[in-house]
Amino acid sequence: MRKVLVLFAHPKFEHSKVNQALIQAISGLKNIEIRDLYELYPDFNISIQAEQEALFEAEVIIWHHPIYWYSCPPLMKQWIDLVLEFAWAYGPGGIYLKGKYVINTITSGGSQEAYQIEGRNNYKIEDFLRPFEQTARLCNMVYLPPFHVAGTHKITDTELSQKAKSYKELLLGFRDQTDIANYRTS
Repeated sequence: MRKVLVLFAHPKFEHSKVNQALIQAISGLKNIEIRDLYELYPDFNISIQAEQEALFEAEVIIWHHPIYWYSCPPLMKQWIDLVLEFAWAYGPGGIYLKGKYVINTITSGGSQEAYQIEGRNNYKIEDFLRPFEQTARLCNMVYLPPFHVAGTHKITDTELSQKAKSYKELLLGFRDQTDIANYRTS
């Protein structure tokens, strides 16, 4: 059974019905740890050692956040900048993340159609996640396709329930399945 680490960053979590449903669906599951970065570090004073220890223990890492101006919220970016240190995460001696799996779980107010080449945002959602993918590669991690909940402002309760169920099944699969390298979003 793999250890899954969910690094959750949402500065207005209390206002996000979608993220509340996703987090609730995975809360309390064995070997799935959720670290709410805004709860842990409201002052942005990140404990690098604590975060590196959590990463070291995990085999699967989830960067869970809303899309903010085509990227992540500022605390997630600061977390990446500080925690993924040279000679620890990458570079000479940077071996501690090698071979770990990583995935973005993202939510967006924009619809799936908005995140297409022909859509309002001119690019696919994966294109906006390239910096995360490259960060994972630099750290010798295995980057997997994102889990995306789009159109959060108009999602129905039925759709949200299904997405939350799918998220739980995805994380349980990462925890329990022998071959997750071939995971693909549907």
